[in-house]
Amino acid sequence: MCRNIKTLFNFEPPATELEIRDASLQFVRKLSGFNRPSQANEAAFDKAVEEVAQAARVLISSLVTTAPPRDREVEAEKAKARSAARFGT
Repeated sequence: MCRNIKTLFNFEPPATELEIRDASLQFVRKLSGFNRPSQANEAAFDKAVEEVAQAARVLISSLVTTAPPRDREVEAEKAKARSAARFGT
């Protein structure tokens, strides 16, 4: 999975539209192999990003859990600790 695609479900505050769009953009980039599409493919690329973002919104709003919402700062600290353990920095 692309490292830049972050988990968006069950956070307080909830995922923003920008976070959903950024994750969708990364997903479409990964699938297409394009970081930036050519002019000939730009419309299809942009349409795919919007459709993936819409599907992500529907998914996130449909999911349920009994777990308490996660805190973004706590999760970021955990990720830093995992990185330090992995890379020794």
